[in-house]
Amino acid sequence: MKHLVHLVRVSILCLPALAHAASDFDFDLSAYAEPSPFELHGYVELKYEHQRLTQNSPLYRLNFTDSSRDSIDRDSAALELTGSYRSGDSRLFGTWHGQSQHDYQGSTASGRFYELYLSHQADATTTIEVGKRAIKWGKGYAWNPVGFIERLKDPVDPELSREGFIITGADFIRTRGSDLHTVAFTPVLLPVTSEVNDDFGPSQALNAAAKLYLLYRDIDIDLLWLSAGSRPGRVGIDFSANLATNLEIHGEYAYIGAYEQKILGPGGLVTRTYAAHSWLLGLRYLTERETTWIAEYYHDDRGYTQAEMEAYLTQVISAPAATLPQLRTIGQAGYTRPSAMQDYLYLRIAQKEPFDILYFTPALTAIHNVNDGSWSLTPELLYTGINDLELRLRTTVLGGTHLSEFGAKPNDSRIELRLRYSF
Repeated sequence: MKHLVHLVRVSILCLPALAHAASDFDFDLSAYAEPSPFELHGYVELKYEHQRLTQNSPLYRLNFTDSSRDSIDRDSAALELTGSYRSGDSRLFGTWHGQSQHDYQGSTASGRFYELYLSHQADATTTIEVGKRAIKWGKGYAWNPVGFIERLKDPVDPELSREGFIITGADFIRTRGSDLHTVAFTPVLLPVTSEVNDDFGPSQALNAAAKLYLLYRDIDIDLLWLSAGSRPGRVGIDFSANLATNLEIHGEYAYIGAYEQKILGPGGLVTRTYAAHSWLLGLRYLTERETTWIAEYYHDDRGYTQAEMEAYLTQVISAPAATLPQLRTIGQAGYTRPSAMQDYLYLRIAQKEPFDILYFTPALTAIHNVNDGSWSLTPELLYTGINDLELRLRTTVLGGTHLSEFGAKPNDSRIELRLRYSF
């Protein structure tokens, strides 16, 4: 912890001191220092986590060889630095994320750039970007069906930073004095080779994507496209509109032309190819007492049905120990990923400063699997009353039948305490 605290201290930028005025009444503006071309901010985070394990669950058998372990305690630390350097019309951006953790299995540490790209503003309406960039497409909070060129969100913690891909892109923006107020076009090239973006998809290709943004009256609309290449080709649309000053509706729809799904059947692993539809519809509502409600319904044809999930979990329960590593690999490719099934309902309620308790925000997040009835419930307490320090206490409780998505998890509850210092 000492080396993290030290790193935070030396990373904080000192504000330039104001120059003295030439006289009591005559200010010499040239005496003031020019703004620094450098910017740097970030956070350091310490987290403690306790999980209570369910020893008779299918995924406990899949992930733990020690059948007597009933809990996990994990300590972790993270440091994230975001900075930029400006020179003329060009700017270099970077976000570096490092983390370490310790639990009963030992200690691990890693660090990498989430983003590192050069942005050049050719003129007032054109910007070109090259490098590693975390592009975020879509209007959904917990899920993004049209997030064609980004890594998946964690619906339990969707605001976490995510690593980008190496791309070449541009933004062309035009504004008008009509109902169609703004038009913006964003083309992107994303190469996949054995050394570049190799986790974007299994096939090496130069993938092309594009977004056309329209601001029509007060409605935000995006038309999105991804070429067939490392991933199946797809098209999509999203929108966001205010029904009132405190009520917003948003939605997304994506069509994937030839999606390949791997299914574990009685005879082994088979691949099924089909056209898939994915969509989301959501609302955000802010009450007069500053209670924020976010509700979303998410459907994805690429997910597994209840019968397909139960068939996989049944095999995990009955399989010989020697075949568990293979089943684990199959699960990581589909069955055990977040939101692996087809229909979900998401609800988040956050109350700012209840009972006039300053800097205090309690919240509750619920995710319901509509297909099998399982659920996840996450209450949390957030306190920000100390300068630049955020304290969050959060617990997650899972429920469902033995062969349901959340009921099959290796743990039935988790408690997490996080301290984050921002600078």
